This record gives sequence, C-alpha cells and structure tokens, in this order.
Amino acid sequence: MLRAFFLHLCIMTKLFSLFYKTKGVCTDTRNIIPDSLFIALKGKKFNGNLFAEKAIRKGAKFAIVDQEEYSNNVNIFFVQNTLDFLQGLARYHRDKFNIPVIGITGSNGKTSTKELIYSVLSKKFNTIATEGNLNNHFGVPFTLLRIKKEHEIAIIEMGANQPGDIQELCEIACPTHGIITNIGKAHLEGFGNLEGVVKTKSALYNAVRKKKGVLFYSEDDVILKSLLDNTTENISYGKENATVTGRILELTPFISMSWRSSSYTSKNIHTKMVGNYNFYNFLAAICIGNYFGIKASHISGAIATYEPDNIRSQVIETKRNTLIVDCYNANPTSMMLALESFNEFHHDNKIAILGDMLELGEESDVEHQKIIDYCEGNNIAFFTVGPIFQKLRTEGAYQTVGELTQELVRINKSAILLKGSRAIQLEKLIRQL
Repeated sequence: MLRAFFLHLCIMTKLFSLFYKTKGVCTDTRNIIPDSLFIALKGKKFNGNLFAEKAIRKGAKFAIVDQEEYSNNVNIFFVQNTLDFLQGLARYHRDKFNIPVIGITGSNGKTSTKELIYSVLSKKFNTIATEGNLNNHFGVPFTLLRIKKEHEIAIIEMGANQPGDIQELCEIACPTHGIITNIGKAHLEGFGNLEGVVKTKSALYNAVRKKKGVLFYSEDDVILKSLLDNTTENISYGKENATVTGRILELTPFISMSWRSSSYTSKNIHTKMVGNYNFYNFLAAICIGNYFGIKASHISGAIATYEPDNIRSQVIETKRNTLIVDCYNANPTSMMLALESFNEFHHDNKIAILGDMLELGEESDVEHQKIIDYCEGNNIAFFTVGPIFQKLRTEGAYQTVGELTQELVRINKSAILLKGSRAIQLEKLIRQL
C-alpha cells in the first residue's frame, strides 16, 4: 500500500512538472493559450476529454485527460480525475510560495471587499487576486496557478453553496490570513439552515488556525466574534472599540466616511460606492491595509478612487433617472440591507425593482414575504420580477423583466434600486430606465 502511494505521488509530481514547461493552464479550446497545459475538465453538459487532441492542434503544449482512450503518453497524459489533478497542481504550486495568502469568504460582500482589499494592498505590494467572482472549486485553483515569483501577496476569494465547500478550498489555498465578511441567509437550499452556513464558512477560521495566522473580523458582528479563539492573531474593525474604527458621514447615495486607528484620524473620504452595507467592506479593506503597513493616505486614496463596474453597488445616471444597480446576486440578508439603505436615501421619488432570491429551499416563501412586508411597512414603492414574488402578491408583480418594460416608460426623475438574483437579469432593465 505504501509503495503504491509513493509510486502515485511520483507520477503526479512528474505530471505537475509539465505545468512549469508551459505558459499557463487552459480548459477551453475556444480560448487556447499557445504552449499551455490543457486540462480536460468535465461537467453535466460538457466533456473536455473529447477536445484534448483539438487543444494540442490549436497550440496547447500538453493535455491532461481522465479517459484513457484519449491519451497518447506523448503530449496527452491520463490521470484518474482531472479536477483532482487541477486542484492538486494548484496546491503543489501554492506551496512553492512563502507569501501571505488572504482567504476571504462570506454570505454578502466578499467580491466587493476583495476588490477593495486589492485596491489598497496594491498601493505597496505586487498583489494578485481572484478575477471577478471565480471563487469555486475551479476558480480558486486557477487563481493560485497565476501566482508568480514577483507576487508578494495573494487574495483568494472563496464561495460556497453546500457544506464542506470552504474546507475543500482552504485545503487547496492554505490561507495564512483570513476574513469572513459576514454570515447570513444565502444558499439555504444547499446548507439547510443558518447553522449550516456558519459551520461551512467558519472552516476558513479553522484553516488559518492551522497556520497560526491572522484573522480580521468585524467587532460589531456577534456571530463572527463567537467563532474566534486565542490561537490566531485577531485584528478588529467596527464602529467603536476596534483596532480600526469608522463612521458614515453621509449617503448621497454614495458613502462618505472617515476612519481612525490609534492616534490617526482620516479626512472625509467620498467614495464611489452606494449603500451603507458597504461601510463594513470599506472598513475591512482599511483594516487589512493598516495591518500590512500601507500608508494611511494611500489607504484613503484607494478607497476613494475604487469604482465598481460589475453591477454591484453602482450608480448609473440615465437621461431620466438615477439607478442604484446591485443586481449581481441577492439573498435575504443582502436584499434587506439594500432596502434599509435605500430607505435612508433622501429622494422625492424612490422605486425598488426586486427580483426573486434563488436557492432558499423551504424558507423561500417566508423570506420573500418578509421583503414584501418591509417594503409595504415602510411605504417603499416597488415592483417585483420572478415567479416566487409573483405568487405572493398580485399588484406590481411580473414573471420576467420583459413583462415589466411597459411600466418603466412612465418613470422619470426617480431613484430606482435594482436588486435581485443574477438569474433574474434585472440589468436588462437599465436601458429602459
């Protein structure tokens, strides 16, 4: 048994070495990088093994397959499972670097926070970060494999929609530092309940503990504080009684804020992001930048100049209306936060357009009804899009964005919030507003 293990290890190490003879990893023959390593991944609707020879013809130097009939042991090699190979290669490559690896997860705000952290740390360090939201069992390995010797810090975003996901990703990335933005009601269909979300997300803390590393946390988050212990260095941020504190000065709808650490107090920072729910995302990035020794003025500058462009927390001024676009995704926690912030925004005419929140399982109707109740209880004019909302209300409820288009013609000089799950595609309404 032991001999077989070492034999397998030697074979895999030899195959891993192929990566260092190439110019990167590819998994799609439509976007082949010349002299790359093609890994034939499989899914429910695709089988990369079928395209291994095509990848070689289009310029890939080597290919890895997990169906033996497609290998030739010359430039196409067989392994038992190509996804395992990709993840193993990523871990093998990550272990070659003795740099801070910051793992980030959370129910809401992790991509925005990751982008803000990257903006801050890049002021001093050659930093690499997850591109977009490639934060799953494919995306995390791809990010790790982009690390080069010139990089000084890596920021790895980790997403989860079922138990065990974060632990699996941490075993690949081996984070030395970690931050959970928050823990809320997201992907309940996969997790079952909030306790399942807590258990899964807290795997990041456990991974950093193994490294005796550093955790950054919100002092104002009771759940996150309860998960800490003294085996890590714990650095806090919050409204008060934290290493880094801050306060919101104004919502216009952009956030204006200030922050402080020790004897330093920043000037007022006028950001380009909306929603008071982004306040803690700013503080997290400030806290991490402060820990890594970024000059205070550079931290503030990075926060002030960062501008989202991914239908997250964006303000879009059209000829007729002001749009607050936050429709990349939605769950009960993030939608309620968006509505609460929208409710505080001063404008004579405000309308919310809300899309269904998906993957909530048995809690779906209850959570959607809470959103309806909040809007009605706070006199927020709103339309809904999607079958879940539609079965709970009749007036102002539409099945698809296309059905809502005619209603939008009459809306002028209004502030309009767009918030919903990605699959509802509320961004298609932007041109109509």
